[in-house]
Amino acid sequence: MIETLIGFSALILLLLARVPLGFAMLLVGVIGTSVVRSPTAALMGASTTIFEIAISPSFVVLPLFMLMGAFVTQARLSDDLYDAAHAWLGHFKGGLAMSTVAASGGFAAVSGNSVATVVTMAKVALPSMRRYKYGDSLAAGTIAAGGTLGILIPPSNALIIYGLLTESDVGKLFIAGIIPGLVTILLYIGVVQVVVTVKPQLGPRADRSSWSRRVRTLGSIWGVLALFLGIMFGISLGIFTPTEAGAAGALGALLFAIGRRRMSWRGLYRSLFDAGKTTAMLFTVIFGALVLNQFVVLTGVGNTLSEFVTSLDAGPTVSIFAILGILIILGMFIEGLAMILLVVPIFVPIVDAMGIDLIWFGIFLVIAVEMSLVTPPIGINAFILKSMLKDVELSTIFAGIAPFFAADVLRLILLIMFPALALWLPSLLS
Repeated sequence: MIETLIGFSALILLLLARVPLGFAMLLVGVIGTSVVRSPTAALMGASTTIFEIAISPSFVVLPLFMLMGAFVTQARLSDDLYDAAHAWLGHFKGGLAMSTVAASGGFAAVSGNSVATVVTMAKVALPSMRRYKYGDSLAAGTIAAGGTLGILIPPSNALIIYGLLTESDVGKLFIAGIIPGLVTILLYIGVVQVVVTVKPQLGPRADRSSWSRRVRTLGSIWGVLALFLGIMFGISLGIFTPTEAGAAGALGALLFAIGRRRMSWRGLYRSLFDAGKTTAMLFTVIFGALVLNQFVVLTGVGNTLSEFVTSLDAGPTVSIFAILGILIILGMFIEGLAMILLVVPIFVPIVDAMGIDLIWFGIFLVIAVEMSLVTPPIGINAFILKSMLKDVELSTIFAGIAPFFAADVLRLILLIMFPALALWLPSLLS
C-alpha cells in the first residue's frame, strides 16, 4: 500500500511539473514495478503491454472516430450547432449558456471527445457570451461542464475503451448512453436557469432572433443528425460493427465537409494531422495507464479496494455508492480515460459477481469519470479553459463548475435509483 501512495504522489508531482499524463504514468509504472519486482520485469512487462495494444485490431475504432471528429470540426458543424441553439434560446436569461450546453451535446454526438468539445465550444461560444457581458464564472463553467458530454454521448471513446476491456457490446453501450446524455443536457440547462435566477447579472438576455432565422438554422444542422442517426442505427441494426461505423462516420463527415465547400487540401492535411496527433496522445495515455496498472496490481491495492467493497456486505446499492466514493477521490488525481483503465480490472469482477448489469455499470463508470474532468486539482477541462482564458482565474472557473458538479451527483443518484435510464433502450435490441 505504501508503494502505491508514493507512486501516486510522484505522479501528481510530475503532472504539476507539466509532464504529459501518458509519460508520467509510464514513468511511475516502470520505476514502481522496478522497485517492487525488478528493472527487467518492469521493462519486459511495459514493452509487452504496449506491443499487444499497438497491434490489436480492436483499437482501430479509436483513430477512426478521431478522424470523424476532425472532419466534423473542419466542416464547422460546431458553428452551425451554436447558431441554431443561439437563435432558439439566446433571448432567454442565460440563453447563451443554455445554447452552449445544447451545442456541446450536439458536437459531442459526432466527435466523442471531451477535450475537442471544450476547445471548440470555447472558440465558438465565448465571443458571444463576452459580447453580452456574461459572468466569467458562468461562461467558463458552462463550457467546461458541457465539454464533459463528449465522454458520454455516443460515439464515446470512453465507452469504446470500456467495451473493449470488458468485452461488452459497444453498440449497446452507445445506445445506453443516449438517455443519460439527454438527461445531462436538461440538468445542465436547469443549472443555468437556477444560476441566472439567483444572479441575473451573470447571464443577460441576447437579441431575439426572427422565426425565419430560427427555421433557417435548423436546416444547417441536418449533417449532425444524419451522422449520429446513421452511426446509431447502423450499429443497432447490425449493418456494421463499431469499427465499420467509425469508418463510415469518418467518410460521411468528409463528404459533408466537401459538400459544404469547407474542405480544402490544406484543410484535409490539417484534419489528418489533428486526428493523428489526438490519436497519439490518446494511445500514450492508454499505454501509460496500463503500465501503471501493472504496478498498482503488484502492490495489492486492487485487492484492498475489492476486499473493502465486498466486506460491506450490504447489497449492490451500498456497494455502488462505495465505488462512487472511491471514483470521486481517484478522479481528483487521475485523468478520466486513465481512471477507466485502472479501475475496470478491479471493480468489474465485483459488480459482475453481484449480478449488476455491465452495460449499466459502464454508463455509471463513464459518468463518474466525467466528473473527474472538472474536479480539482487535476480537472483537465478547467486547465484547458485556463490556457485559453489568460485573464480568468482558475478559482473562478472551478467556482463556475461547482453547480454543474452538483447536477452530476444528482444524475448519478437518478441512474442508481432508475437503472432503466441506461438499460431501457438497449433492452429493445435484445
